[in-house]
Amino acid sequence: MPSEPLRIATVNVNGIRAAFRKGMGSWLDTRDVDILALQEVRASSEDLQGLLGDEWDIVHDPATAKGRAGVAIASRHRAHIHRVELGAAEFDSAGRWLEADYEIGSKVVTVVSAYVHSGEAGTEKQDAKYTFLDAMEARLPELQKHNPLAVVMGDLNVGHRTLDIRNWKGNVKKAGFLPEERAYFDRIVGAESDPRYNDGAGLGWVDVGRKAAGEVDGPYTWWSWRGQAFDNDTGWRIDYQLASPALAATVKNYAVDRAAAYDERWSDHTPVVVDYAI
Repeated sequence: MPSEPLRIATVNVNGIRAAFRKGMGSWLDTRDVDILALQEVRASSEDLQGLLGDEWDIVHDPATAKGRAGVAIASRHRAHIHRVELGAAEFDSAGRWLEADYEIGSKVVTVVSAYVHSGEAGTEKQDAKYTFLDAMEARLPELQKHNPLAVVMGDLNVGHRTLDIRNWKGNVKKAGFLPEERAYFDRIVGAESDPRYNDGAGLGWVDVGRKAAGEVDGPYTWWSWRGQAFDNDTGWRIDYQLASPALAATVKNYAVDRAAAYDERWSDHTPVVVDYAI
């Protein structure tokens, strides 16, 4: 067992080169992260290595469309193996799903960096989102069979409950809070009305953020750049760490690294950081 908990973080960087120009490197230098999942990378593997440094082992699934999406996992530990397949053979995850196995002492931890489509209600973009969510839901039981210590994290672009969106009443017909989208999370971690919600319900996965925060608004992980959304904390909690039951049982700390001020933000999302005492 490591002397210190394994610190795993996830963040949608909204373009990693821009994020580093705005100060992401300073955050990373002081946070002692062991494994870092990134979404919306929008850069080459060479760019990633150059920005993060040679001390990081990087696996990267770039987007099919240049300049969009792209997910990566950077680690102080070398990935034992990584996979990008998701869903049927003809399904292209398009730089949105990356799995990697890491040997941590005598244990193996499986980490997934995922970037779910934002979608748009009533359009083909929403159809693509449901196709991806279907594939993700089907993959989760397989992941747990592969390894009881697993975490799926990233910008999943769905607020599961009314606690997850400040202005939820105005968004019930919009992508990100549609009943059909939220039903996926009911099946993954359980419905709010289920006595075993987030404790064995659904597919048994645990929403670490909600488990840690309890029945409170937020804590939000995304705020629009526009207007006073950040200053007023009018945000959405759409960045998750979904842990298998065995891994969730080891959680020691959960943090949302919200910037101290608007002009100190380096992404419209904020990092979600969890310590696992495996």
